[in-house]
Amino acid sequence: MKNLLSLLLIMVVSIWQSYACTTAVISGKYTKNGRPIIWKLRDTESFENKMKYFTDGKYPYIGMINSNDEKGEQVWGGSNSVGFAIMNSASFNVNMKDTTSFKDQEGKFMKEALQKCANLEEFEQLLKKRKKPMGLAAHFGVLDADGNVAFYEVNNQTFTKFDANNPAQAPNGYILRTNYSFTGKKDIGYGFIRFQTAQDIFYQADACGDMSAKTVIQNFSRCLKHPVLKRDFRKEFETVPYGDNFVNSGDLITRHGSSSMIMIEGVKKDEAKDMSTIWTQIGFPNTSIALPIWVKGGKNLPKVLSAKGKKNCILNAMALELKSKCYPISRSAGYKYLKISELINAEKTGIIQQLEKAEEKIFKNTEIHLKKWREAKADKKEIEVFYNWLDQYTGRTYKNMLNMKKYLK
Repeated sequence: MKNLLSLLLIMVVSIWQSYACTTAVISGKYTKNGRPIIWKLRDTESFENKMKYFTDGKYPYIGMINSNDEKGEQVWGGSNSVGFAIMNSASFNVNMKDTTSFKDQEGKFMKEALQKCANLEEFEQLLKKRKKPMGLAAHFGVLDADGNVAFYEVNNQTFTKFDANNPAQAPNGYILRTNYSFTGKKDIGYGFIRFQTAQDIFYQADACGDMSAKTVIQNFSRCLKHPVLKRDFRKEFETVPYGDNFVNSGDLITRHGSSSMIMIEGVKKDEAKDMSTIWTQIGFPNTSIALPIWVKGGKNLPKVLSAKGKKNCILNAMALELKSKCYPISRSAGYKYLKISELINAEKTGIIQQLEKAEEKIFKNTEIHLKKWREAKADKKEIEVFYNWLDQYTGRTYKNMLNMKKYLK
């Protein structure tokens, strides 16, 4: 009986880790450059992720998929050629009394939305026409090329829209979701502590006028704050020399179950709709460098982000190898214990410290290119040249942290 209870507990923890994401939608009225943003910090047991370009629908699109999903049947966030973008987080307090076996359709549904939808209105029509029960229990964060950005809390029968451009629903221009719906059963779900953390860091960024892609990537996706313990592990260990320093990361936004990050920064009015910027940390965010891609660039994505068949992409594999150094304890509940010195230390040799130093050049070069591409029609060949630079620069960045021979075969 004791062994059975232990097994059940492990199964519950595994299920919880598999779908527990932290997400946000941000109005362009409140970002530094006036462009809306949707953000997903993905938690899943499918740690191997990659990016894929699709032409199997009305609109071409780029999506994040599990690496073993050879055909790309499920998409976990992405953007299409007409500026429609989508991501999600699971909700655990809806469909509570629903006994239907038709469920877990979120990845397939997001793929369909990217294939068919040009804007939020068409997305709502897709939801309305979908056969009931819908097989959905999630929050879908969406934006379009007209600046619309919203969350949709969806269950098997209905949906409710929360508009980030509506001051009554989003007084500070952003809406957060973890793993419980505001329209669902109260006090049930997951991610209450993560939601509190997200509230704190978003409020601070908004108060400082610093709501930007860089802030989302570096401050939110690599957040090391714990609101219950009132500790900011990042600040705390920046002055501590490298050593066997561990913290319990179980309630952090980014923890052992975090597999990747995807953030889509939309376009302004009159800009090319296929130039929404898809930023991704395609691996454990604390060990994965942030790279930008665009649907306009076509099928030839950066080599470090894509792979054929069921193969994993290079960046994800490198990020996972570094992640193993951060979680060296494999026994019992070792997945909770993060060796913080691998990420942050007084010597400034931590993985986060090295990645963020390297990302400064990526942000700078990306902005230079985007300024040119936004003023004149972007050239696909120019984007491919930029992708080649990203591949080379990523390799040089990780060369200091890993044995690159096995990744360059």
